[in-house]
Amino acid sequence: MVQFYPAARFDTSFAAISDATRRGVLEQLGRADASITELAERFDMTLTGMKKHVTLLEQAGLVTTVKVGRVRTCRLGGRGLEEEAAWIEQYRQMWASRFDELDKVVEQLKQKEESNGRTASE
Repeated sequence: MVQFYPAARFDTSFAAISDATRRGVLEQLGRADASITELAERFDMTLTGMKKHVTLLEQAGLVTTVKVGRVRTCRLGGRGLEEEAAWIEQYRQMWASRFDELDKVVEQLKQKEESNGRTASE
């Protein structure tokens, strides 16, 4: 049974994690909060470029920022990717089931081929 999930939310989430830099930012923030300047230095990019990445992560609810003076500190947001993971898991299970069935067919064909090979050589 396929459940329906909010398409706009999923689009935003998957767009946010589709980029290697943004995934790296999430990994970094999983270890410790960091300023946009620190993230930009770590990923060797401009402040403007990093701010764009952080903004997309914020829109997805995966990162929050707090501005204190001139420093904007980033931390992981309150929302995880549980619903997205559940959606992916449904399809993983479906494909695993299909591959299990395919394995059975392949095994049957191998057995049939082996039995035909023995009959022909006898």
